[in-house]
Amino acid sequence: MKPNKYLLILLVTVISYSLFEYYRPKPIDWKESYMNKDRIPFGARALYELLPGLMQQPSVPSLRVPIYNHLTEGKLPKQSNYVFICGRFLPTKSEIQLLLRYVSRGNNVFISAYVITDSLGKTLGFKTAEKAPKLIDTTLVNNFTNAHLRKPGGYRFRDDDGRNYLTLIKPERITVLGRNARREPVFIRISHGQGSFYIHNLPLAFTNYYVLDPATSDYAFKALSYLPPCPTYWDEFIKQGRFDESQQSLFRYVFTQPALIWAYYLVLFGLVLYAIFAGKRTQRIIPVVEPPRNTSLEFVQTIGRLYFQQNDHDNLARKKIQYFLAYVREQFGLNTTVLDKNFAETLAQKSGVPAEDVTVLVRRIDAARRSTLLSEYELLNVNQDIEAFYQHVNA
Repeated sequence: MKPNKYLLILLVTVISYSLFEYYRPKPIDWKESYMNKDRIPFGARALYELLPGLMQQPSVPSLRVPIYNHLTEGKLPKQSNYVFICGRFLPTKSEIQLLLRYVSRGNNVFISAYVITDSLGKTLGFKTAEKAPKLIDTTLVNNFTNAHLRKPGGYRFRDDDGRNYLTLIKPERITVLGRNARREPVFIRISHGQGSFYIHNLPLAFTNYYVLDPATSDYAFKALSYLPPCPTYWDEFIKQGRFDESQQSLFRYVFTQPALIWAYYLVLFGLVLYAIFAGKRTQRIIPVVEPPRNTSLEFVQTIGRLYFQQNDHDNLARKKIQYFLAYVREQFGLNTTVLDKNFAETLAQKSGVPAEDVTVLVRRIDAARRSTLLSEYELLNVNQDIEAFYQHVNA
């Protein structure tokens, strides 16, 4: 089967574009992902790989399940830490209740996010909100309140202008661990039962860009040093969902790769164009078939010539008479059994042929029917009268 040229053009275009996107120099991705698998500036791979050494643990499990599942399924250590580094921390009410119960039993929760759900803030006595940028904003210096952790000159995170900070609603139960240059809290500890919540308002500080920058590389580790060295869990469900790379579907993977995303859309667009312009049913040209002609008259003429050439005048004359009488019955509705004077008069009236000509024709036909053998002369006379009748009727 001959390949469809439109599909070939679409296939070559998609493959060429995919290769071009794959091999061209990749621009730096400044997306704030906070994912432990991302090497981009604002991913968190560097911190995640260094965290086991800080926590004095062989490894730090990366959780791809909701908070509810982690805290209700399976047996947890007697004491542990639960770390959340993300842009927005918005658990459900049931998950907040489980976190409060988890901390009250002597565990610790570390949360660094620009936005933290109000339900948790009201319970613990703080409030946070992500404010819109302003042209007059400038990058603010951040530092720890603990003299042993403070850095001369402080820490400057150039990609955060200090718009966001924590508002203390119940300051009596909150310990401020870090402030910005305006003395606004950005890092606090809230005791709850036998454990503590650590709330931080600058997640960019924990990304690859600042963990690997010598000027700010120790900030993340100083902040996390408040957690005791015990089993620690790193949450990835909020950022990546439930499925890891080995469980991802084909489309889930496609939509994580910019080149494949554009190739996917290009395929869809090409298929739509193909359906519009080349989707019609293709087939060979249908030949023009002329309508069948009525060859009855030609057939009769051929048979007539055959009888005449064989000198079968009697048979030819009788068939000519039979055909004529059938014509009279069909066209004028007359009974042709008896060919008498009344028949001739009626036929003349209905056909419009002169009565004298009809009378002569009827007599000859009647005589021919009575005759036992017709000659060529009689055949010619009968044929001449019949043809004259036809011409007169048609005229």
